[in-house]
Parts: sequence; structure tokens; C-alpha cells
Amino acid sequence: MTSPTNSVRDNAALNRFELEIDGGVAFANYRRTATADIITHTETPRSLRGRGIASQLVKGALDLIRADGRKVVAGCSFVVDYLQKHPEQADLEA
Repeated sequence: MTSPTNSVRDNAALNRFELEIDGGVAFANYRRTATADIITHTETPRSLRGRGIASQLVKGALDLIRADGRKVVAGCSFVVDYLQKHPEQADLEA
């Protein structure tokens, strides 16, 4: 079985990372600078809330940002909280 974080994709046309689960799409909007992605908003469909999907989305987004050699700026409270709970990701912070 594929890990949900492997399903996170960068939808550059909409400037957001997306995770499709059970017919819904959780997403994290971003603004891209020369060296970093500023995640400005995360949203999970109401029917998918309470299952850790937003955390899976953010982890997958951070994996993509890391693989691209970029940094992240937490522009929304969920990403701020996620980074505080996952200090192993601190090297990604711009």
C-alpha cells in the first residue's frame, strides 16, 4: 500500500500542494519565492477532518520542498504547529 504522503502533489498551476483521499482533496496554498515556499493556508474537507490528513499533507509538502532544495515559511498556524511538533523538520525553515 502506498503511503498517503507519497500521494501529495505540487499543483503549480493553482499554487498549492494537494492530497486526494476518499474523493476529497486537502490542500495547502503557497506563494513561491526564489528560495522558499510560503505555506499560507491549509484546508481539509469537513468529511475528512479528525483523521490526521492535514498532517499527512504537510509532511508530504515538506518532503517535496526538501527534495526540490527549497525552504519553507510557515504562513499559517497549522504549519507553525506542525513544525513545532516535528523538530526534525527545523532545517527546512527559512
